[in-house]
Amino acid sequence: MSRRGQIKLSEDEQRELLESERVLVVSSLGARGWPHSMPLWYVLRGGEIWIYTYAKSQKVKNLERDPRATLLVETGHEYGELRGVQIEAEAEIHRDPELVFEVAKELTIRYSGAASLATDAAEALRAQARKRVAVRFQPKRIASWDHRKLGGTY
Repeated sequence: MSRRGQIKLSEDEQRELLESERVLVVSSLGARGWPHSMPLWYVLRGGEIWIYTYAKSQKVKNLERDPRATLLVETGHEYGELRGVQIEAEAEIHRDPELVFEVAKELTIRYSGAASLATDAAEALRAQARKRVAVRFQPKRIASWDHRKLGGTY
């Protein structure tokens, strides 16, 4: 087996990494063709990555122009600890306020650690949904790695 094959994450390992990490770097293409990379919070819905952001943000403008994006979740400090998933994806922008609210609610619960949202927090998210969008990333190609699988040999 190749070294690349040795360190590849299984689908279950990929899901575990995506569920356990908190920051996703989304890279889109700016108007001048340069990558625009932003760290974002995210939520998994049906195994796919979704974000919630301002409708007028640069990343949304970029994705409206060109839906291709590269997503990166990685962790580890030393070479032998590095794990990550890089996903080439197509973005699908959703503006329906009810769907935007649902994604916002799931994201807020995930990052707050709460079991549910208080009524006032839900009302605030519902009001914000008019100015925001939810973005679903449909994976097209996935690369992954876990250097821990090398057992200290490089």
